[in-house]
Amino acid sequence: MSSRSEIARIEMTTDESVVVGRHQVRTVAQQMGLSLLDQTRLVTAVSELGRNVIVHGRGGTMTVNRLQEEDKEGIEVIFSDNGPGIPDVKLAMTDGYSTAGSMGIGLHGAARLVDDFKIDSEVGVGTTVTIRKWI
Repeated sequence: MSSRSEIARIEMTTDESVVVGRHQVRTVAQQMGLSLLDQTRLVTAVSELGRNVIVHGRGGTMTVNRLQEEDKEGIEVIFSDNGPGIPDVKLAMTDGYSTAGSMGIGLHGAARLVDDFKIDSEVGVGTTVTIRKWI
């Protein structure tokens, strides 16, 4: 049996909202007993994906959920925007690819820091990125 409970929903519109989101996720991760290393990995991914919502998605939301699946517990963070969408998700997940003149390691780097990573994107509709870290 699995369950999901929402802990926080944050409007992602400014750099300050990324800071608020990072703090919220770190607090939940500490309460749930994630190791310091896993807290740092998760918060780093949250920072990157939160910035993407603002820069590429023109703002959106970040939802923090507590998960329970059979014998494991975890944190799920969902980033959603109504921006332009990603035309080629596979290309966007390639190290070195960037549409913003950056190093192009953010999306793929964030995926390497968490246990589960999923992107749903539709051009002209928006993008949702879901990450999970299990204890």
